[in-house]
Amino acid sequence: MNGIDKIKQRITQEVQGEIAALEAQAKAQASGITDRYAAQAKALADEITTRGAAAAREREERLVSMAHMEAQKAQLAVKQELLEEAFRLALETLCTLPEKEYTALLTALTVQAARSGREAVLLSPKDRETVGKAAVEKANQEGGKNLTLSGETRSIPGGFILRSGSVEVNCAFDTLVRLQKAETAGMVAKKLFPEV
Repeated sequence: MNGIDKIKQRITQEVQGEIAALEAQAKAQASGITDRYAAQAKALADEITTRGAAAAREREERLVSMAHMEAQKAQLAVKQELLEEAFRLALETLCTLPEKEYTALLTALTVQAARSGREAVLLSPKDRETVGKAAVEKANQEGGKNLTLSGETRSIPGGFILRSGSVEVNCAFDTLVRLQKAETAGMVAKKLFPEV
């Protein structure tokens, strides 16, 4: 080998050494970049997972809360329905009392409601025929009144209407029950649905 070949060989070896060094450096840099981006990707994935889990928990809590509110709403609707049924049954019970008890109730209510004692008593057609005369006579006797049984009737489920001139006092059972409901619904609800 002559001197030029030796120089060429040495230059080739030096170049190959530099290439190997550059390749090693590039691999090290690539590995560093890959590691850095892998760490960033993992951190981002962890953050997304954490946010997703928090969002899922929050959504679950909202759904549970909404379900709880819907259940309470449904329970309240059932309680309201049962309360309505209790007052409906109270009205039905008043209207279907045995005749003797019904007459006594009409008598007592008429005595209590009559102000001047000279009012006309209006009943339903059925009550006028069955208990009207007896109830008005007993009210006059027991209360010292001078009430009259009106020939006019009203379409009421039970009870009566007192008329004095153009003024009427509505003592129909459905009206009385409705008024009592407004005053006693809370108390009745406590009896029907005691807190456990």
